Amino acid sequence: MRPADLRSHPRPGPAGPDLQELLGMVARGDQEAFSRLYDAVAGPVLGLVRGVLRDPAQSEEVAQEVLVEVWRTAARFRPDRGSAMTWVLTLAHRRAVDRVRAAQATTDREHRAALLAQTPAFDEVTEQVEARLEREQVRRCIRTLTELQRQSVTLAYYRGLTYREVAELLSLPLGTVKTRLRDGLIRLRDCLGVNA
Repeated sequence: MRPADLRSHPRPGPAGPDLQELLGMVARGDQEAFSRLYDAVAGPVLGLVRGVLRDPAQSEEVAQEVLVEVWRTAARFRPDRGSAMTWVLTLAHRRAVDRVRAAQATTDREHRAALLAQTPAFDEVTEQVEARLEREQVRRCIRTLTELQRQSVTLAYYRGLTYREVAELLSLPLGTVKTRLRDGLIRLRDCLGVNA
């Protein structure tokens, strides 16, 4: 700045209490001291919090929480551990990080809930596995039948043909088809372990 510019700026008045002194006064419940402390630290607190959270609305909320915490816990300030500003900004940083972690935990919880909602119920999975195992066992048992028994059972039960239609399709007497079907079903029942 040039000397002429210095004359146009008012000089600061006598220096008031520093932040450390203000914190001591706030610890004793001095509301005027808190008002002055607030004016001195609100900008840096909001800037730090906004840098962590990136959301202006949440940043303002967290900054307000930090300043309320300063009012309530000013007696915990220890000047031998650092400056007043460092203490206040440490509170702000911790509170902002806690908010980020809480938001992440909420997101994770919602994600897990969504995954659970998409996961089929236990009984549904069990039923699918049991049905698959039963189909495999039926296929194995059908392979143990004679060719005529296998053809008769497949046509009657898988294609839905009547005994007469099976007999006509295989060019066999109806009685023979009925006997082969009965014998095939008995062998399937025994193979599958089904009680009569």
